[in-house]
Amino acid sequence: MAQEQEYDRAKNSKVHYLNFNKKNFKEKNFSKKNDQHAQENSLAKTIRDFIVANKPNIPVYCVRPHAIKRAAKFFVKNFSHTKFDSSILYSVKSNSDRSVLQNLFDSGISKFDVASLFEIKLIDELFAKKAKMFFMHPVKSREAIKSAYFDFHIRDFSLDSFDELEKILEVTKDAKDLNLHVRLAIPNSHSVIDLSGKFGILPSGATALVRKTRAVAKKLGICFHVGSQCMDPVEYRNAVNTAKEVIKKARVRLDVLDVGGGFPSIYPTMTPLGMSSYFDEIFEAIQQAEFGNNCEIWCEPGRALVAEAVSLVVRVEARKQNMLYINDGTYGGLFDAGFPGFIYPTQAIRIKNPKTLESEKTAFGFYGPTCDSMDSMKGPFSLPENIAEGDYIEIGQLGAYSRSIRTEFNGFGEVMQIEVDEEPIDSMYISQDHNCESSSKKI
Repeated sequence: MAQEQEYDRAKNSKVHYLNFNKKNFKEKNFSKKNDQHAQENSLAKTIRDFIVANKPNIPVYCVRPHAIKRAAKFFVKNFSHTKFDSSILYSVKSNSDRSVLQNLFDSGISKFDVASLFEIKLIDELFAKKAKMFFMHPVKSREAIKSAYFDFHIRDFSLDSFDELEKILEVTKDAKDLNLHVRLAIPNSHSVIDLSGKFGILPSGATALVRKTRAVAKKLGICFHVGSQCMDPVEYRNAVNTAKEVIKKARVRLDVLDVGGGFPSIYPTMTPLGMSSYFDEIFEAIQQAEFGNNCEIWCEPGRALVAEAVSLVVRVEARKQNMLYINDGTYGGLFDAGFPGFIYPTQAIRIKNPKTLESEKTAFGFYGPTCDSMDSMKGPFSLPENIAEGDYIEIGQLGAYSRSIRTEFNGFGEVMQIEVDEEPIDSMYISQDHNCESSSKKI
Protein backbone atom coordinates (compact mmCIF):
# COMPACT_ATOMS: atom_id res chain seq x y z
CA MET A 1 0.00 0.00 0.00
CA ALA A 2 1.54 3.28 -1.08
CA GLN A 3 1.30 6.29 1.19
CA GLU A 4 1.99 9.97 0.92
CA GLN A 5 4.68 11.00 3.39
CA GLU A 6 5.09 14.23 5.28
CA TYR A 7 8.14 14.91 7.42
CA ASP A 8 7.02 15.86 10.90
CA ARG A 9 9.39 18.72 11.73
CA ALA A 10 8.49 18.67 15.40
CA LYS A 11 10.28 15.39 16.08
CA ASN A 12 11.71 14.39 12.70
CA SER A 13 9.16 11.60 12.44
CA LYS A 14 7.77 10.20 9.20
CA VAL A 15 3.98 10.28 9.21
CA HIS A 16 1.76 8.72 6.56
CA TYR A 17 -1.56 10.61 6.34
CA LEU A 18 -4.33 8.43 4.94
CA ASN A 19 -8.06 8.77 4.51
CA PHE A 20 -10.56 5.99 4.23
CA ASN A 21 -13.23 5.52 1.59
CA LYS A 22 -15.97 2.95 2.00
CA LYS A 23 -14.82 1.07 -1.11
CA ASN A 24 -11.08 1.62 -0.92
CA PHE A 25 -8.38 3.55 0.83
CA LYS A 26 -7.36 6.78 -0.86
CA GLU A 27 -4.19 8.71 -0.27
CA LYS A 28 -4.41 12.31 0.81
CA ASN A 29 -1.41 14.53 1.41
CA PHE A 30 -1.99 17.06 4.17
CA SER A 31 0.16 19.76 2.64
CA LYS A 32 -0.39 23.49 2.70
CA LYS A 33 -1.58 23.44 -0.90
CA ASN A 34 -4.27 20.84 -0.29
CA ASP A 35 -7.41 20.77 1.78
CA GLN A 36 -6.47 19.49 5.25
CA HIS A 37 -9.86 17.99 5.93
CA ALA A 38 -11.30 14.78 4.57
CA GLN A 39 -14.87 14.90 3.39
CA GLU A 40 -17.34 12.96 5.49
CA ASN A 41 -17.47 10.05 3.04
CA SER A 42 -13.69 9.64 3.17
CA LEU A 43 -13.51 9.09 6.91
CA ALA A 44 -12.93 5.62 8.27
CA LYS A 45 -16.27 4.26 9.43
CA THR A 46 -14.57 1.90 11.88
CA ILE A 47 -10.99 1.42 12.93
CA ARG A 48 -11.46 -2.32 12.63
CA ASP A 49 -12.33 -1.96 8.94
CA PHE A 50 -9.09 -0.12 8.33
CA ILE A 51 -7.00 -2.64 10.26
CA VAL A 52 -8.57 -5.64 8.54
CA ALA A 53 -8.14 -4.14 5.08
CA ASN A 54 -4.57 -2.89 5.54
CA LYS A 55 -2.95 -5.07 8.22
CA PRO A 56 -0.57 -2.20 9.10
CA ASN A 57 2.87 -3.12 10.41
CA ILE A 58 3.49 0.32 11.96
CA PRO A 59 1.43 2.17 14.60
CA VAL A 60 -1.69 4.02 13.42
CA TYR A 61 -3.00 7.26 14.93
CA CYS A 62 -6.78 7.48 14.62
CA VAL A 63 -7.97 11.09 14.73
CA ARG A 64 -11.59 11.97 15.44
CA PRO A 65 -12.30 15.47 14.08
CA HIS A 66 -15.79 15.50 15.57
CA ALA A 67 -14.37 14.86 19.06
CA ILE A 68 -11.92 17.75 18.70
CA LYS A 69 -14.75 20.04 17.66
CA ARG A 70 -17.01 18.86 20.48
CA ALA A 71 -14.41 19.62 23.15
CA ALA A 72 -13.51 22.98 21.59
CA LYS A 73 -17.12 24.08 21.36
CA PHE A 74 -17.69 23.05 24.97
CA PHE A 75 -14.84 25.31 26.10
CA VAL A 76 -15.93 28.17 23.85
CA LYS A 77 -19.48 28.01 25.19
CA ASN A 78 -18.72 27.43 28.86
CA PHE A 79 -15.43 29.17 29.67
CA SER A 80 -17.19 32.51 29.81
CA HIS A 81 -18.78 34.89 32.26
CA THR A 82 -21.22 37.74 31.91
CA LYS A 83 -18.90 40.09 33.80
CA PHE A 84 -15.43 39.28 32.45
CA ASP A 85 -14.00 38.99 28.95
CA SER A 86 -12.55 35.51 28.53
CA SER A 87 -10.18 33.86 26.08
CA ILE A 88 -9.12 30.28 25.35
CA LEU A 89 -5.47 29.85 24.34
CA TYR A 90 -4.83 26.37 22.97
CA SER A 91 -1.54 24.95 24.24
CA VAL A 92 0.13 24.02 20.95
CA LYS A 93 2.74 21.79 22.57
CA SER A 94 0.08 19.24 23.53
CA ASN A 95 -0.57 18.37 19.89
CA SER A 96 0.77 20.40 16.98
CA ASP A 97 -0.58 18.21 14.19
CA ARG A 98 -1.89 20.40 11.39
CA SER A 99 -5.25 18.68 11.08
CA VAL A 100 -5.81 18.96 14.84
CA LEU A 101 -4.96 22.66 14.78
CA GLN A 102 -7.25 23.26 11.82
CA ASN A 103 -10.18 21.51 13.49
CA LEU A 104 -9.68 23.57 16.64
CA PHE A 105 -9.54 26.76 14.61
CA ASP A 106 -12.70 25.83 12.71
CA SER A 107 -14.43 25.33 16.08
CA GLY A 108 -13.69 28.82 17.37
CA ILE A 109 -10.22 28.46 18.90
CA SER A 110 -8.20 31.24 17.27
CA LYS A 111 -5.77 32.06 20.08
CA PHE A 112 -2.69 29.95 20.73
CA ASP A 113 -0.24 29.51 23.59
CA VAL A 114 3.09 29.02 21.83
CA ALA A 115 6.37 28.06 23.47
CA SER A 116 8.92 28.05 20.64
CA LEU A 117 9.73 29.61 17.29
CA PHE A 118 8.72 26.37 15.62
CA GLU A 119 5.22 26.64 17.08
CA ILE A 120 5.06 30.34 16.19
CA LYS A 121 6.00 29.68 12.57
CA LEU A 122 3.54 26.79 12.34
CA ILE A 123 0.57 28.84 13.57
CA ASP A 124 1.55 31.75 11.35
CA GLU A 125 1.82 29.45 8.34
CA LEU A 126 -1.60 27.92 8.98
CA PHE A 127 -3.65 30.94 10.03
CA ALA A 128 -1.57 34.12 9.53
CA LYS A 129 -3.37 37.18 10.91
CA LYS A 130 -6.54 35.23 11.62
CA ALA A 131 -4.89 33.81 14.74
CA LYS A 132 -3.33 35.51 17.74
CA MET A 133 -0.32 34.07 19.53
CA PHE A 134 0.88 34.39 23.12
CA PHE A 135 4.49 33.49 23.99
CA MET A 136 3.83 31.94 27.41
CA HIS A 137 7.13 30.12 27.94
CA PRO A 138 8.62 31.81 31.05
CA VAL A 139 12.24 31.44 29.86
CA LYS A 140 13.01 32.32 26.24
CA SER A 141 16.11 32.92 24.18
CA ARG A 142 16.86 36.44 23.02
CA GLU A 143 16.61 35.30 19.43
CA ALA A 144 13.15 33.85 20.02
CA ILE A 145 11.92 37.02 21.71
CA LYS A 146 13.29 39.19 18.92
CA SER A 147 11.71 37.15 16.16
CA ALA A 148 8.40 36.80 17.99
CA TYR A 149 8.13 40.55 18.53
CA PHE A 150 9.52 41.98 15.30
CA ASP A 151 8.75 39.23 12.77
CA PHE A 152 5.48 37.83 14.07
CA HIS A 153 4.11 40.83 15.98
CA ILE A 154 3.59 38.94 19.23
CA ARG A 155 3.03 41.29 22.14
CA ASP A 156 2.23 38.91 25.02
CA PHE A 157 5.12 37.32 26.93
CA SER A 158 5.29 35.51 30.25
CA LEU A 159 8.17 35.75 32.73
CA ASP A 160 9.06 34.64 36.22
CA SER A 161 12.19 36.62 37.08
CA PHE A 162 13.79 40.07 36.91
CA ASP A 163 16.37 38.71 34.47
CA GLU A 164 13.67 37.59 32.04
CA LEU A 165 11.92 40.93 32.33
CA GLU A 166 15.13 42.79 31.53
CA LYS A 167 15.83 40.43 28.64
CA ILE A 168 12.42 41.11 27.08
CA LEU A 169 12.81 44.87 27.50
CA GLU A 170 16.32 44.92 26.04
CA VAL A 171 15.46 42.78 23.02
CA THR A 172 12.29 44.73 22.21
CA LYS A 173 14.10 48.07 22.77
CA ASP A 174 11.88 49.02 25.72
CA ALA A 175 8.72 48.64 23.67
CA LYS A 176 5.67 50.38 25.08
CA ASP A 177 3.11 47.92 23.73
CA LEU A 178 4.16 44.84 25.73
CA ASN A 179 1.63 42.74 27.61
CA LEU A 180 3.67 41.00 30.31
CA HIS A 181 2.45 38.11 32.44
CA VAL A 182 4.18 37.17 35.70
CA ARG A 183 4.04 33.44 36.34
CA LEU A 184 3.50 32.38 39.94
CA ALA A 185 4.70 29.07 41.37
CA ILE A 186 1.56 27.31 42.61
CA PRO A 187 1.38 24.04 44.58
CA ASN A 188 0.38 21.11 42.36
CA SER A 189 -0.86 18.84 45.13
CA HIS A 190 -3.82 17.36 43.24
CA SER A 191 -2.28 16.96 39.79
CA VAL A 192 -0.87 13.80 38.26
CA ILE A 193 2.15 15.63 36.83
CA ASP A 194 3.71 18.29 39.06
CA LEU A 195 4.79 21.35 37.08
CA SER A 196 5.58 23.63 40.02
CA GLY A 197 9.34 23.09 40.22
CA LYS A 198 10.74 24.41 36.97
CA PHE A 199 8.89 27.70 36.44
CA GLY A 200 7.26 30.41 38.49
CA ILE A 201 8.21 32.86 41.19
CA LEU A 202 7.06 32.11 44.70
CA PRO A 203 4.11 34.31 45.69
CA SER A 204 5.99 35.40 48.80
CA GLY A 205 8.70 36.97 46.63
CA ALA A 206 6.58 38.20 43.74
CA THR A 207 5.64 41.69 44.96
CA ALA A 208 8.64 43.58 43.62
CA LEU A 209 8.58 41.77 40.27
CA VAL A 210 4.87 42.45 39.81
CA ARG A 211 5.35 46.14 40.60
CA LYS A 212 8.27 46.54 38.20
CA THR A 213 6.40 44.67 35.47
CA ARG A 214 3.35 46.87 35.99
CA ALA A 215 5.52 49.95 35.50
CA VAL A 216 6.71 48.92 32.04
CA ALA A 217 3.80 46.87 30.68
CA LYS A 218 0.85 48.06 28.66
CA LYS A 219 -1.09 45.22 30.27
CA LEU A 220 -0.10 43.33 33.40
CA GLY A 221 -1.06 39.70 33.72
CA ILE A 222 -0.70 37.02 36.36
CA CYS A 223 -0.48 33.42 35.18
CA PHE A 224 0.02 30.07 36.88
CA HIS A 225 -0.27 26.32 36.25
CA VAL A 226 -1.95 23.99 38.74
CA GLY A 227 -0.22 20.95 37.17
CA SER A 228 -1.10 18.57 34.36
CA GLN A 229 -4.23 16.42 34.75
CA CYS A 230 -5.56 18.30 37.78
CA MET A 231 -8.03 16.08 39.59
CA ASP A 232 -9.53 18.62 41.98
CA PRO A 233 -11.11 21.82 40.62
CA VAL A 234 -10.66 23.48 44.00
CA GLU A 235 -6.97 23.86 43.11
CA TYR A 236 -7.95 26.57 40.64
CA ARG A 237 -9.83 28.44 43.37
CA ASN A 238 -6.77 28.22 45.62
CA ALA A 239 -4.53 29.52 42.84
CA VAL A 240 -6.87 32.42 42.07
CA ASN A 241 -6.87 33.34 45.76
CA THR A 242 -3.07 33.27 45.76
CA ALA A 243 -3.00 35.61 42.78
CA LYS A 244 -5.43 37.89 44.58
CA GLU A 245 -3.12 38.14 47.58
CA VAL A 246 -0.12 38.93 45.36
CA ILE A 247 -1.99 41.75 43.58
CA LYS A 248 -3.33 43.08 46.87
CA LYS A 249 0.14 43.19 48.39
CA ALA A 250 1.67 44.79 45.29
CA ARG A 251 -1.16 47.38 45.13
CA VAL A 252 -1.34 47.35 41.35
CA ARG A 253 -4.08 47.00 38.77
CA LEU A 254 -4.42 43.58 37.14
CA ASP A 255 -5.44 43.44 33.47
CA VAL A 256 -5.27 39.69 32.81
CA LEU A 257 -5.59 36.59 34.96
CA ASP A 258 -4.44 33.48 33.09
CA VAL A 259 -5.47 30.31 34.95
CA GLY A 260 -3.25 28.20 32.68
CA GLY A 261 -3.83 24.58 31.74
CA GLY A 262 -4.19 21.43 33.78
CA PHE A 263 -7.77 20.70 32.74
CA PRO A 264 -8.09 16.91 32.80
CA SER A 265 -9.20 14.12 30.53
CA ILE A 266 -10.68 10.79 31.58
CA TYR A 267 -8.65 7.59 32.03
CA PRO A 268 -9.46 4.16 33.53
CA THR A 269 -8.04 5.04 36.95
CA MET A 270 -8.74 8.78 36.76
CA THR A 271 -12.32 10.00 36.49
CA PRO A 272 -12.44 13.74 37.15
CA LEU A 273 -15.50 15.75 38.03
CA GLY A 274 -17.30 17.26 35.06
CA MET A 275 -15.47 20.06 33.27
CA SER A 276 -18.21 22.47 34.31
CA SER A 277 -17.07 22.06 37.93
CA TYR A 278 -13.66 23.46 37.01
CA PHE A 279 -15.17 26.49 35.30
CA ASP A 280 -17.49 27.12 38.24
CA GLU A 281 -14.61 27.11 40.74
CA ILE A 282 -12.58 29.49 38.58
CA PHE A 283 -15.26 32.08 37.96
CA GLU A 284 -16.70 32.00 41.48
CA ALA A 285 -13.21 32.60 42.89
CA ILE A 286 -12.59 35.42 40.41
CA GLN A 287 -15.92 37.03 41.26
CA GLN A 288 -15.00 36.99 44.95
CA ALA A 289 -11.46 38.24 44.31
CA GLU A 290 -12.75 41.54 42.90
CA PHE A 291 -10.01 42.05 40.33
CA GLY A 292 -12.17 44.59 38.54
CA ASN A 293 -14.62 44.39 35.66
CA ASN A 294 -11.91 45.11 33.07
CA CYS A 295 -9.77 42.12 34.06
CA GLU A 296 -9.61 39.54 31.27
CA ILE A 297 -9.71 35.83 32.16
CA TRP A 298 -7.67 33.38 30.09
CA CYS A 299 -7.07 29.64 30.14
CA GLU A 300 -4.56 27.43 28.28
CA PRO A 301 -6.14 23.99 27.77
CA GLY A 302 -4.27 21.30 25.92
CA ARG A 303 -5.03 17.79 27.16
CA ALA A 304 -8.72 18.57 27.76
CA LEU A 305 -9.23 19.65 24.15
CA VAL A 306 -7.44 16.87 22.29
CA ALA A 307 -6.74 13.82 24.49
CA GLU A 308 -9.85 11.81 23.76
CA ALA A 309 -9.89 12.76 20.08
CA VAL A 310 -6.97 10.47 19.15
CA SER A 311 -6.26 6.81 19.76
CA LEU A 312 -3.28 4.71 18.72
CA VAL A 313 -3.47 1.22 17.21
CA VAL A 314 -0.45 -1.01 17.84
CA ARG A 315 0.32 -4.61 16.91
CA VAL A 316 1.33 -7.39 19.28
CA GLU A 317 4.66 -8.82 18.13
CA ALA A 318 5.13 -11.33 20.94
CA ARG A 319 3.73 -12.40 24.28
CA LYS A 320 5.60 -13.61 27.34
CA GLN A 321 3.11 -14.51 30.06
CA ASN A 322 1.33 -11.22 30.86
CA MET A 323 3.79 -8.95 29.04
CA LEU A 324 2.96 -7.97 25.47
CA TYR A 325 5.68 -6.81 23.09
CA ILE A 326 4.08 -4.15 20.88
CA ASN A 327 5.33 -2.02 17.97
CA ASP A 328 5.26 1.31 19.82
CA GLY A 329 6.45 2.35 23.24
CA THR A 330 7.85 4.96 25.56
CA TYR A 331 10.24 6.33 22.94
CA GLY A 332 7.30 6.59 20.57
CA GLY A 333 3.74 7.59 21.38
CA LEU A 334 3.47 5.96 24.80
CA PHE A 335 5.90 7.98 26.92
CA ASP A 336 3.23 8.78 29.51
CA ALA A 337 2.42 5.08 29.86
CA GLY A 338 6.00 4.48 30.96
CA PHE A 339 6.55 7.66 32.93
CA PRO A 340 4.52 8.90 34.77
CA GLY A 341 2.67 5.61 34.37
CA PHE A 342 -0.67 6.60 32.84
CA ILE A 343 -3.11 3.72 32.37
CA TYR A 344 -5.01 4.05 29.10
CA PRO A 345 -8.25 2.42 27.97
CA THR A 346 -7.61 -0.45 25.55
CA GLN A 347 -9.54 -2.77 23.27
CA ALA A 348 -8.30 -5.69 21.20
CA ILE A 349 -8.74 -6.21 17.47
CA ARG A 350 -8.30 -9.69 15.97
CA ILE A 351 -8.30 -9.84 12.19
CA LYS A 352 -9.17 -13.53 11.71
CA ASN A 353 -11.92 -15.12 13.76
CA PRO A 354 -12.55 -12.11 16.02
CA LYS A 355 -15.09 -14.12 18.02
CA THR A 356 -12.26 -16.25 19.36
CA LEU A 357 -11.11 -13.34 21.53
CA GLU A 358 -12.21 -14.24 25.04
CA SER A 359 -14.62 -11.91 26.78
CA GLU A 360 -12.83 -12.35 30.10
CA LYS A 361 -10.23 -9.64 30.59
CA THR A 362 -6.94 -9.77 32.43
CA ALA A 363 -4.17 -7.32 33.28
CA PHE A 364 -1.19 -6.93 30.93
CA GLY A 365 1.95 -4.83 30.76
CA PHE A 366 3.66 -3.67 27.58
CA TYR A 367 7.19 -3.66 26.24
CA GLY A 368 7.96 -1.30 23.38
CA PRO A 369 9.85 -2.21 20.18
CA THR A 370 13.26 -0.75 21.05
CA CYS A 371 16.12 -2.71 22.57
CA ASP A 372 16.11 -0.53 25.69
CA SER A 373 14.77 -2.29 28.78
CA MET A 374 13.36 1.01 30.02
CA ASP A 375 10.94 0.87 27.09
CA SER A 376 8.29 -0.68 29.31
CA MET A 377 4.79 0.20 30.48
CA LYS A 378 3.57 -1.71 33.51
CA GLY A 379 -0.10 -0.77 33.15
CA PRO A 380 -2.18 -2.70 34.05
CA PHE A 381 -3.94 -2.64 30.68
CA SER A 382 -7.12 -4.68 30.53
CA LEU A 383 -7.29 -7.01 27.51
CA PRO A 384 -8.69 -10.45 26.57
CA GLU A 385 -6.86 -13.25 28.34
CA ASN A 386 -5.98 -15.02 25.08
CA ILE A 387 -4.58 -12.03 23.19
CA ALA A 388 -1.64 -13.13 21.06
CA GLU A 389 0.93 -12.24 18.44
CA GLY A 390 -0.68 -10.67 15.39
CA ASP A 391 -3.56 -9.12 17.31
CA TYR A 392 -3.94 -5.35 17.38
CA ILE A 393 -4.69 -3.10 20.33
CA GLU A 394 -6.42 0.27 20.19
CA ILE A 395 -5.11 2.50 22.98
CA GLY A 396 -7.39 5.44 23.70
CA GLN A 397 -6.96 8.98 25.05
CA LEU A 398 -3.65 9.62 23.26
CA GLY A 399 -4.42 12.94 21.59
CA ALA A 400 -2.31 14.92 24.04
CA TYR A 401 1.49 14.76 23.97
CA SER A 402 1.73 11.35 22.27
CA ARG A 403 2.58 12.78 18.85
CA SER A 404 4.46 15.73 20.33
CA ILE A 405 7.10 13.78 22.21
CA ARG A 406 7.68 10.70 20.05
CA THR A 407 11.18 10.05 18.76
CA GLU A 408 12.87 7.86 16.16
CA PHE A 409 15.07 6.07 18.68
CA ASN A 410 16.24 2.69 17.35
CA GLY A 411 14.56 3.50 14.03
CA PHE A 412 10.97 3.09 15.22
CA GLY A 413 9.55 6.54 14.41
CA GLU A 414 7.32 5.73 11.44
CA VAL A 415 3.55 5.96 11.95
CA MET A 416 0.32 6.27 9.95
CA GLN A 417 -2.49 8.68 10.66
CA ILE A 418 -6.11 8.31 9.58
CA GLU A 419 -9.34 10.12 10.38
CA VAL A 420 -12.29 8.17 11.81
CA ASP A 421 -15.85 8.97 12.77
CA GLU A 422 -16.17 6.51 15.66
CA GLU A 423 -16.65 7.87 19.14
CA PRO A 424 -13.69 7.72 21.54
CA ILE A 425 -13.44 4.87 24.01
CA ASP A 426 -14.37 7.30 26.79
CA SER A 427 -15.32 10.97 26.92
CA MET A 428 -15.54 13.94 29.25
CA TYR A 429 -18.05 15.64 26.98
CA ILE A 430 -20.63 13.24 25.54
CA SER A 431 -22.63 13.09 28.77
CA GLN A 432 -22.33 16.86 29.16
CA ASP A 433 -23.66 17.80 25.72
CA HIS A 434 -27.16 18.26 27.12
CA ASN A 435 -25.93 20.23 30.13
CA CYS A 436 -23.57 22.89 28.84
CA GLU A 437 -24.88 25.75 30.93
CA SER A 438 -22.27 26.25 33.61
CA SER A 439 -19.75 29.04 33.86
CA SER A 440 -21.59 31.12 31.30
CA LYS A 441 -24.38 31.67 33.80
CA LYS A 442 -24.59 34.77 35.93
CA ILE A 443 -22.81 34.32 39.22
